[in-house]
Parts: sequence; structure tokens; C-alpha cells
Amino acid sequence: MGGHLTHGSPVNFSGTLYRAVHYGVSPETEEIDYDQVRDLARQHRPKLIVAGASCYPRIIDFAAFREIADEVGAKLMVDMAHIAGLVAAGEHPSPIPYADFVTTTTHKTLRGPRGGMILCKAEYAQAIDKAVFPGMQGGPLMHIIAAKAVCFKEALQPQFKLYQAQIRRNARSLAEGLAQRGFRLVSGGTDNHLMLIDLRPQKLTGRKAQVVLDSVHITVNRNMIPFDPEKPFVTSGIRLGTPAVTTRGMAEPEMERIADLIARTLESPEDEARLDAIRHEVLSLCDQFPVLA
Repeated sequence: MGGHLTHGSPVNFSGTLYRAVHYGVSPETEEIDYDQVRDLARQHRPKLIVAGASCYPRIIDFAAFREIADEVGAKLMVDMAHIAGLVAAGEHPSPIPYADFVTTTTHKTLRGPRGGMILCKAEYAQAIDKAVFPGMQGGPLMHIIAAKAVCFKEALQPQFKLYQAQIRRNARSLAEGLAQRGFRLVSGGTDNHLMLIDLRPQKLTGRKAQVVLDSVHITVNRNMIPFDPEKPFVTSGIRLGTPAVTTRGMAEPEMERIADLIARTLESPEDEARLDAIRHEVLSLCDQFPVLA
């Protein structure tokens, strides 16, 4: 099972009501092991295969998932919440031709309001509508529906494609800048809007890095890495993404600067004088790219 980290988790309803079997990434490449997915599907004969990810920096091969699903007679659901904006702009392959169901949030790369959307083949539409209302949801939030309409309108504009392309360029630039400063990127880089950093070479936990970076106004989140020896609330990694800074107008030169700020912060996490200087640099950078009023 892929999708969000809660899919199939015992603390989530999907792990309570259904039996989930999880696939993973290759220890060598840290990319999805499609051979393992196929072997597990043949062994367990699932009714539903879930693809998608919360923190996967590489392109997902939806055609391979479709082939595996067809082989074992399973339906295919794709959670594209993180990459929906990239998909809309043609910066990531679309799951629509391959999946029976596609779920997404309308924020993240799609840059809309906090909310969700389900896409499906026509034959499933009535059942899904009924499951949502009255099955799981009460009255609709009309202001969110209006905001989604604005979001979809924006996604149809030529500027949105330019925005998504810049997100990917910024992600590559930030990843390269961090790699040049000695950080190990999970899977060696990024194809999309985010990256995952393994902090074990720096002898830092994700939790420690998140706290110290937050203290200088750089927002990241602690995140598990493949085969992580740490607990989920500690972690060995951090996750970074570029949609927000791209919205503010930042480009490759600013990504180089951000990589430097991150590196200097994590090199001296206990040096308050240095952290204070970095904090002022971060605020100065943000002042050059104000949030739209």
C-alpha cells in the first residue's frame, strides 16, 4: 500500500477496517521497487492497490501499477495529493488514464484551499457520491467550494504552468545546493517539488533539525527516511518543498541562498550568536519577497 502515510496504519480507520499490505522502496536506489509490488500483489491478491506518496521525490510509474493491478484483478487508486499541481501543468505524468480512482487535496502544489477531491471512472461515481454524502459527510462548505473553483480556474491559466515548472527547477536547485554542502538526499535527488534529507551523516535527528531550523524561521518537517532506525516522532530525516517559496517569487539564486542558510544552521545548532545572525538573514530574504496581501 502506498498513498498517505496513514493509509493502512493501525491508528487510522483504513488499517482498522481493511487488511493492508505495504510495499516499499529498493534499499539500493530508494525508489519504488515495482518487482516487489508485483510479487506482493501475486501473493496477497488485493482488491485494491494504492499508489502515491507523502514524501517520494521521484516520478511514479502509474502504468506499471496499472499493469500489476490488472494482473491480479485489483482496482487501482492513486493519491496524488502532493503532485496534483504538477500533474495539472504536465510536470508529472497523470494517473488519470490508469487509475480507477484518484484522490487529491486541493492545497499543496495545486495551491488552493484546504480541501479534497475524488476523481473516478463514471461507473463508480454514484457509489462514491453516496459514500461521501450521506455516508461520511454532512453539509458542504460552500466557501471552500467557491475557493476550489478559483483554484481550478487558476490552474487553467498559462501562468500556472510557469509556476509549476519553476517549482521543479527550484527543487532541483535546492537539492543540488544541499548536496554540495554535504547533505545526503534520499534517492540521490528529486524529480518533483520536494526532497528528503538523511541527517545521519550530520549526527542529527529530524526532530532536532526541525526545531533549530524553526528557531531561525526556516520551516521544514521531521520525516522518516527509508529503513529509518529512529522512531516516527524522532526520525532521521527532514522533508523540504519549494511551492511556497516559489509562490513568493523566489528562484534558483534564492534556493542557493536557502541551502546555505540551512547548512550553516545545522552545522552549529547550539551556537546562539550564529543562529541569531542567520535569523536576521532569513528575515531579510523574506522581506524581499513579501507574501501577497
